[in-house]
Amino acid sequence: MFNTIFFGWPVIILILAMIRQVNQYERGVLLTMGKYSRTWNPGWKILIPVFQRMIKVDIRTKAVDVPDQEAITKDNIPIRINAVIYFRVLSAEKAVLEVEDFLYAVSQLAQTTMRNAVGEVTLDELLSKKAQISEGIKKTVDIASDPWGVDVQSVELKDIVLPESLKRTIAKVAEAERERQAVIINSVGEVASAKNMAEAAATLAAQPGALHLRTLQSINDLSSDQSNTVVWMVPVEAMKALEGFVKK
Repeated sequence: MFNTIFFGWPVIILILAMIRQVNQYERGVLLTMGKYSRTWNPGWKILIPVFQRMIKVDIRTKAVDVPDQEAITKDNIPIRINAVIYFRVLSAEKAVLEVEDFLYAVSQLAQTTMRNAVGEVTLDELLSKKAQISEGIKKTVDIASDPWGVDVQSVELKDIVLPESLKRTIAKVAEAERERQAVIINSVGEVASAKNMAEAAATLAAQPGALHLRTLQSINDLSSDQSNTVVWMVPVEAMKALEGFVKK
């Protein structure tokens, strides 16, 4: 009995050493004598040492930060831009067999595609159409990474860093545009005011005595406050008429 127990322990230890666990968020790519055999789903698996090797692949969605890239827009403006790319592995065997390091490959592909995309648009288009440009980068990277078993879900442009001199120039342009709008609005108000005054003058001139009534109304408004000083402007013709009466 002692011999049975003694010889049984190595067998148990060997079986335990052959067990491999694949987690729910992983897939196991099995290589038998260097050749691809199958892809293991989650659970406990028996692996034959020496003859077999398992490579685990994480199939969860990954967020890879694309570092700052120097790029020149279509209108020859140098900028710095970065992004983040979200993707997941759909085919674990392709991610292992078709590319050496799919994380590094996707990151480098996103950097190159992002620089090319920025070079095809102007600065104004880049600032106003970030969503469209991000979608274009996503489609390009997704098509190129399909043979690797990778599905690109989203690409988001994060920061667009402009040179300080260009920032000051843009601020001056915005200030000049505001001033132009203010001048236009002021001139439109002046035109409307002039039209209203012309209509009011025509109305007063059309009715006899209307101007005198308006004058009396103005006097009444001024007389309500004793602090007001009223200065009456007498036409030169009236003064000449008074001189004529004096000479007579």
